[in-house]
Amino acid sequence: MLPPASDPLVPSGLAEVELDELGQDAEVRDILIPTDLHRDRLDRALVALLPEFSRNHLKHLIEDGCVSTLANPLPITKVAHLVKAAETYHVRLQPTEMSQAYLPQAMDLVVVFEDAHLRVIHKPVGLVVHPAPGNWSGTLLNGLLALDPNLKQVPRAGIVHRLDKDTSGLMVTARTRACMDALVAMIGERSVHRQYLAISQRPWRGEKEREVDLAVGRDPRNRLRMAVVDLARQSGKPAQTSLHCLDSNDQGCLVHCTLHTGRTHQIRVHMAAIGLPLLGDGLYGGSDSPEIQRQALHAYRLGFTHPFTGENLQFETPLPADMQAALAAMGLQAPRLE
Repeated sequence: MLPPASDPLVPSGLAEVELDELGQDAEVRDILIPTDLHRDRLDRALVALLPEFSRNHLKHLIEDGCVSTLANPLPITKVAHLVKAAETYHVRLQPTEMSQAYLPQAMDLVVVFEDAHLRVIHKPVGLVVHPAPGNWSGTLLNGLLALDPNLKQVPRAGIVHRLDKDTSGLMVTARTRACMDALVAMIGERSVHRQYLAISQRPWRGEKEREVDLAVGRDPRNRLRMAVVDLARQSGKPAQTSLHCLDSNDQGCLVHCTLHTGRTHQIRVHMAAIGLPLLGDGLYGGSDSPEIQRQALHAYRLGFTHPFTGENLQFETPLPADMQAALAAMGLQAPRLE
């Protein structure tokens, strides 16, 4: 049985996206450098001669190999390249990865709740929340823009918190700037309550309840990882997680986790730090499993007071099939939602 939801402490997938839907068609312009721009930087010259485009966009075009000269077809990729008067530059005006990041893309998002102010969605495994290097499209942000075009006027399309790509579960997103500001403030005040279910391949030891209060920062030995850090010597932020063992045997344990802060990879780092790495989480020492191909972590419960109506909202979603299969294979009891 899970802890009660009343205490305020508290299957979908990406639609296929064709390349032409991302606006891959390009326009090529020939730009003649005038005398007054002789020996100016390439990026500055293009800003002056293509004023309808931002300097940042033109910078990305140069770095992406979209600029060359009439005399030399090889791309010029350095923004500090010095132009010469009377040179002609070929500029391929196409969407950069960064500009594609904020295009709407239709997805089968599962909306658990929505009103004029906010949405609660169930994020599936494999969906990246926000565009970043390597994932400039096909993210939750792209899906939200397709669901609600007005979100173009809201920073980050209303995303106020994130789940890792391979973590499933509930998220709240804003539909207006006013609601976004309110939700961000509530998260900062720890009044948006997020609870998770996690599976470790190692047995639980000791008391059933445990508070983990360990700062989290970038791992100095591996920039792809986070780690427990000593704030007196390393950069990082305080992080606190409440853990409650729901079931355990020699094969592993099922743990209920309540976040009190929201650091990157917080639960994964804290569980690994106390000797309970998550099943399937190879980045933090977890073992592979035939039943689950990602870290065994699910955001199953989300609770908060609606910032405009004052209604107490509580949402729950059951464990996905892969985590249920992993529990069954390990002989652990699946939780009963109440």
